[in-house]
Amino acid sequence: MRGTEIKAVQVMSKMNQITNAGTLKLQHASAQLQTQGIIGAGANTGTKVQFADVLQKEADKAQSVQFSKHAAQRVQQRGIEMTDTLLQNLNQAVKKAQEKGAKDVVVIGESGAFIVNVPNNIVVTTMSGAEMKDNIFTNIDSAVLM
Repeated sequence: MRGTEIKAVQVMSKMNQITNAGTLKLQHASAQLQTQGIIGAGANTGTKVQFADVLQKEADKAQSVQFSKHAAQRVQQRGIEMTDTLLQNLNQAVKKAQEKGAKDVVVIGESGAFIVNVPNNIVVTTMSGAEMKDNIFTNIDSAVLM
């Protein structure tokens, strides 16, 4: 492994349980860049992005909504793109739920559903729009539509 790859592995191990939304966006962008050959093993070293440095910078940013390890895996597996607009809407929805005294809320939008533990600002799990059909949400005290 190269130094950059080792550093990336170290950073990822630090984020073992909670992942912020910025990191999910960065991981999505990184996968696209790797596909295009801009970063990674086959990339031209002159244009190579220091992925570990960018990842660390994004991980350090304070975000209102955090993602559990499980939720982060579901976002990646289900191909949900974490855009700035989606994150803003999600944060606003959680804020509204918090103002109303909600504890566990399902936030439903075009991208899918996000189950959020409001007191801790943590997305517990997520599912795409197609997976919501014929699904039952349990242990939820509120719902917010985005």
